[in-house]
Formats: sequence, structure tokens, C-alpha cells
Amino acid sequence: MSHIRAKKHLGQHFLKEDHIAQRIAESLTGHGGYAHVIEVGPGTGALTTHLLARKEFALTCYEVDRESVPYLREHFPGIDVREADFLRMDPTSITTGAFAVVGNFPYNISTQIVFKVLEHRDRCTELVGMFQKEVADRIRAPHGSKTYGITSVLVQAWYDVELLFHVEPGSFIPPPKVRSSVIRMKRNTAVTWPCDEALLYRVVKTAFNQRRKTLRNALKPLPEAIAGVPDRFADKRAEQLSVGDFVELTMLLGTQLILPDK
Repeated sequence: MSHIRAKKHLGQHFLKEDHIAQRIAESLTGHGGYAHVIEVGPGTGALTTHLLARKEFALTCYEVDRESVPYLREHFPGIDVREADFLRMDPTSITTGAFAVVGNFPYNISTQIVFKVLEHRDRCTELVGMFQKEVADRIRAPHGSKTYGITSVLVQAWYDVELLFHVEPGSFIPPPKVRSSVIRMKRNTAVTWPCDEALLYRVVKTAFNQRRKTLRNALKPLPEAIAGVPDRFADKRAEQLSVGDFVELTMLLGTQLILPDK
């Protein structure tokens, strides 16, 4: 392990088990035909080493730790390391084609990384990442479960999610206080959904903001629900609706009359 210390404010926990890093790198499938891989938070390069062995992919690394950047450039000559925030990344600066995202993600921004991927879902065809187990469970939760929520719906609207394996705290320096999970997200076949996607986001967010209430009451803040929630959904709670149900509900709300302001 290098002399670089993990920084708490960056959410860093450096992976020390080489076989786990190799397994993550080997979990990239090329789904969607991408030729470029973006690694988020390479740190000391434990995963980077194995990503470089995947010669079929070009690699770009995003790292905000000013200690890690020169270390990576020294130990991996010629590597494309950008001292920049992935959350502000413009993929057109890297490739005009499809790409994948991979990493032992900093835990304090892992959900934001997922939403950045959703922002570029037309081109990001695969993600393989290490998350806190709790976050990974939330991303892949089925409807009807207590962990099913906003992230679950919005991710599963566009990606098929699978658990690859769990990782114990002792595999990191410093060890986190929680278990971790590696998941894979593959872009599904949905090019678009037959509803207003901005409204879909608002419906999902509003529904789960008051998840204990029935949708009849939880969706009252939405102008589109001024005429009421369709009977089929009115007495259900957000966690009972599948992605398809939320799409249908959004379509129905989008066609309802919105009364003009007085």
C-alpha cells in the first residue's frame, strides 16, 4: 500500500484485496458496445491496475484527491488521469460513443454518481461499482420492499440491476463500519417511456416523500393531481407500485385537467 492516506472528507476507503479488484474489473461485460471506461476515484490504483489489463477498453480516471493524482501518473505512465470531479464530467470530452462507469466509489457521493449516470443514460450502457450495502440494496430493491424508494424506481426504469458479491470491512484501509456490495447496472431496452419523464421524476419523488400515506394524500402537492389520483392507485402506497405502475400513473396524471390559476 502507498504512503497516501485515505481522507475521511472524501469518503475514501482504499481496497487492499487484489483479487476483489480483479473481480470488479472482470465484471465489465462490454454491454452496449462501449469501448471506453471511466473509473471514478481510483485512489492508489488497486482497481486501475486490472482495468488497464482490459486492453479492449480505453480508460479515463477521475480523481479529486490531489495526492492521488501525481501518484497515479507516476505509477501508471501515460494513463489519462483527470484531476476533476466526476459529478461535473462531460462525456463528450472523453468519447462520442458509449461508455461504462466503474469504481470503488467514495461512499459519500455514491448515490450522486448513480444520478450522474442516469443523466447520461443514452450513452452510459453499464456501471460496475462498489457501494455501501445499504445503498446497493436500495438501488436494486423490488417494489413491495421497505428499501424500495426513489433511487430504486428511477434506476430500474433505465437499467437492469444485479448483485455481484459482498465485501467485508476488513478488505479496506481504513475498514468502513459497514459491509459493502458490488453491483452491476446494464442499460435496458427502454429508449423512452410513454410519459413526461420530468413529471415521472416528480411523481416518484413526491410519492416517496410521504411513503406512509396513500397516494391519494401523498400526491396532493402535485398540480397534476388536482383532480385527484386515479382510483386504481389512490389507496396504494408508493412502495406498492412497480416502475411500470409509476409510468402508467404519470401518464394518467399528465392527461388530467389542470385548473388555471385564479
